[in-house]
Amino acid sequence: MNITQTLGYPRIGKNREMKRALEAYWQGALDRDTLLATFAEVTREGWRAQLAAGIDLIGVGMETLYDHVLDWSVRFDLIPPRFRDLSGLDRYFAMARGVPGIPALDMTKWFDTNYHYLAPEIDASITPQANFGDFLALIREAQAMLGAHVAPIVLGPVTLLRLARLSVDFGEMLSALLPLYRQLLDELKALGVTEVQLHEPALVFGDAAALRPHVEKAYAELSKVGVPLNLVTYFDDLGENYPWIAALPVDVISLDFTRGDNLALIQAHGWPQEKTLGAGVVDARSVWRVRPAETLALLETLRGYAPQMRIGPSSSLQFVPYTAAREKALPAALRGVLAFAEEKLAEVRLLATGETGGMDAPWAEFHAFAPADPAVRSRIESLQPSDFTRALPYAERRPLQVQLPPFPTTTIGSFPQTPEVRRLRARFNKGEISQAEYEAGIDAFIGYTIGVQDGLGLDMLVHGESERTDMVEYFAQKMTGFAFTQHGWVQSFGSRYVRPPIIYADVSRPQPMTVREFRVAQSYTQKPVKGMLTGPVTILNWSYPRADVPRHIIAYQIALALRDEIADLEAAGARAIQVDEPALREGLPLKPDRWDAYLTWAVDAFRLTVGHAAPQTQIHTHMCYSEFQDILPAIDRLDADVISIENARSGDEMLRALAEYGYPREVGPGVYDIHSPVVPTVAFIAGKLASFVQHLKPEQIWVNPDCGLKTRAWDEVIPALRNMMEAVQQVRSKESETRFLHPASLRGNHV
Repeated sequence: MNITQTLGYPRIGKNREMKRALEAYWQGALDRDTLLATFAEVTREGWRAQLAAGIDLIGVGMETLYDHVLDWSVRFDLIPPRFRDLSGLDRYFAMARGVPGIPALDMTKWFDTNYHYLAPEIDASITPQANFGDFLALIREAQAMLGAHVAPIVLGPVTLLRLARLSVDFGEMLSALLPLYRQLLDELKALGVTEVQLHEPALVFGDAAALRPHVEKAYAELSKVGVPLNLVTYFDDLGENYPWIAALPVDVISLDFTRGDNLALIQAHGWPQEKTLGAGVVDARSVWRVRPAETLALLETLRGYAPQMRIGPSSSLQFVPYTAAREKALPAALRGVLAFAEEKLAEVRLLATGETGGMDAPWAEFHAFAPADPAVRSRIESLQPSDFTRALPYAERRPLQVQLPPFPTTTIGSFPQTPEVRRLRARFNKGEISQAEYEAGIDAFIGYTIGVQDGLGLDMLVHGESERTDMVEYFAQKMTGFAFTQHGWVQSFGSRYVRPPIIYADVSRPQPMTVREFRVAQSYTQKPVKGMLTGPVTILNWSYPRADVPRHIIAYQIALALRDEIADLEAAGARAIQVDEPALREGLPLKPDRWDAYLTWAVDAFRLTVGHAAPQTQIHTHMCYSEFQDILPAIDRLDADVISIENARSGDEMLRALAEYGYPREVGPGVYDIHSPVVPTVAFIAGKLASFVQHLKPEQIWVNPDCGLKTRAWDEVIPALRNMMEAVQQVRSKESETRFLHPASLRGNHV
């Protein structure tokens, strides 16, 4: 029998205990001790589940109050000067969320997942210091419960620096960190741990070869401590770097065999016989059960190269919900082929023992339950190049579209999801009110949202999305081919959790999805209201996709459903339609040599969605956490009339890149951070606008928040938007007085 291991576990609580505790703490309704007690119990619950499943080496250390990368910034005292006057949890949450006058750390995607981490900021003012008390206490507590099963998880030094916003020399900062890492390993060794997991997922990046001297230096130093080291990578294969990584002085190397092709690398280069292979063969980012025949064959092949082998998930299990056993509302045929975290623990154990008999049976029943849809397949097969192209180029269609004042203002789409909104939906879902009563309530919320925007003077309005629980789930619920969990929550960041739909069959749209609410909103105002859709790539990437159909085919199926929705919105009078694609960059492969293939079909899916839109229809898209500098040709090829982007936390890097590229269409850089409770001042927003005109032509610039306002309260949103409008009026007056804008660029009043 093989030894089993885990690399991390869900950490939000089966009933979202951490969300409730965090938000109550931030609101002053919960004290520090109760918050920490909740965190401790959620953590212990995860340990108990792994111990009960018979896992031999349980990874401990990914548990966090907010973000595990932020935790290591704090543990190494990588604290930017603006936070130094704060301490304890006040400092920790200020780094995560910001406070008045102190912006938060930049938040971006954790590799190609929908999890967001807080990027360390490291400049010359920072001298790393050891602050390991909380981590060592966690390990001691785990040892008291789990004994020798504890394998501490430490974020590796190379990955920590590779993911940081670094304005000092990489090698110099690594030299400053390594003595602290050695100190930590010494202390863990003194605790009697049998092994330490050093997570270095940065080694799967395409530029990992440039990190080689740093990696070799780091592990030459760390191996001297004498505690067994497990070098853990995931999310892709090691590529051309495999031979030198395999030679590093570590005892175990854990690889992902569910993404990339680490098997081919082992077959080509062999395996160092003195090392143990950690075989990540259970997909930690998928909700589907393993195919035992395939997985056992893979393990048998690997065993021929690596006689010392252990079995586990491919990465942390934080990317899947806790257990499929609670999902009683799902059809039995579907439930039988699902595996969430607890089921994956069982799979790991069964694969280790070889006792996999009967694991294939549910798949036959499932395939009978989810047959192909011939109409959907036929539509995909009949697509032509013209289906992916607007009728007129941008320069010719732009004069036909809605005309607005200079620096037109809008928002990204959602407005506060208040307790009243959630209560209305809950009552409807429980059958306590009728469809008519529910729609009347939603219409009242829409009317209020339109009234606020109209009263503040925004130029292009949105209906506020009060009927939507989630920007992906809402659309998935109105299409075929999707299934939905009741308890399937996973962490996106902090206390923000999502419940990804499961794509199990062909996708189509039986009827309009957003037209009724658009009509209601437009009836309340003479100003243009945007139709609001989530794009095909985001719906795909923020769902659990089926594994038996190529991803691009699923994206095209979703695109055709959305294309039909656009036609219905246009027929209802929509002059602007936003198709959000915040997950476009997220899905980018981790190695650049695979980018073109992905970007080709991902951009084509967007173009298929909007390709038949009339030239008079202004197509917007939105992308948050917009590190798109390296894929600007793909962003350009989207051919969206307006693109809004996150900008408040990340600065103006993207604007500079757009300017250097010569991006020809319109851009709405975010003027304030909606993930912070801080209300931006007029001066702050005016400063942002002043910076925008340094990079873009005035006629290109739209003004909007960073992202949707769903998570904020009305008493934050209204003053923030009021300040935004005041800053815009100042800029409009200034530009008019100085004649900075050419008269031909002025858009006049709305129509």
